[in-house]
Amino acid sequence: MTKKDIHFSVEVYSSDNELLPVDAELLSAARAITGQAYAPYSNFLVGAVAALANGKTVVGTNQENASYPVGICAERVLLSSVASQYPGEAVNTIAISYHNLNGESAHPISPCGICRQSLSEYEERVKHPIRIIMSGMKGEVYIIEKASQLLPLSFSASDMG
Repeated sequence: MTKKDIHFSVEVYSSDNELLPVDAELLSAARAITGQAYAPYSNFLVGAVAALANGKTVVGTNQENASYPVGICAERVLLSSVASQYPGEAVNTIAISYHNLNGESAHPISPCGICRQSLSEYEERVKHPIRIIMSGMKGEVYIIEKASQLLPLSFSASDMG
């Protein structure tokens, strides 16, 4: 038997004031777009904004439903919009933020498992890493270099070949 360590690095910033202007602007847009989320059941508003390789910006917010399992997360709304509006276009960076109406919104959160799978597959599909900026409405900011790092040992299309 052997053991294998699987890990990745996260850049940690104490606030958005330490970010490069382009990253701070993208995060600000993600924070602002949380106001368009439809989350009357959880009161957990999530916004995601993508900077595409073609220079365009696309947004997404979480969309809940009374039939709770059929809601969709902001990250997957975003990826669906990108794939529909700009088929095959690479995403350079996604900023993700949230506004928790029931509590604090002062630390980074990570995409859920389904979103991690979707982000990882999109990277593989367009053969381009997606850099991710994660933060709440204030506080620390995390940046990772590739979305697929959030899902080590992932299942992918190449596993089915």
